[in-house]
Amino acid sequence: MSDVIVRPHAIEVEPGKTYWWCRCGRSQSQPFCDGSHKGTDMTPVKYEATATRIVWFCGCKQSATPPFCDGTHKTL
Repeated sequence: MSDVIVRPHAIEVEPGKTYWWCRCGRSQSQPFCDGSHKGTDMTPVKYEATATRIVWFCGCKQSATPPFCDGTHKTL
């Protein structure tokens, strides 16, 4: 992790859609997986939206509640 604090991503999700949150931090399409984890022991986290709403996806990859931001980035 760099010295830059990585903030959460506010994304409007749509009901019935599946989102794959990047756990490894390598994806070029943060906060979502682009397959860059291949060759590691990490896998993305599946999130299925049930309503249209704003979801704060973790950007620092240190959240205790992945894929959601829990404020951990404020302490890094």
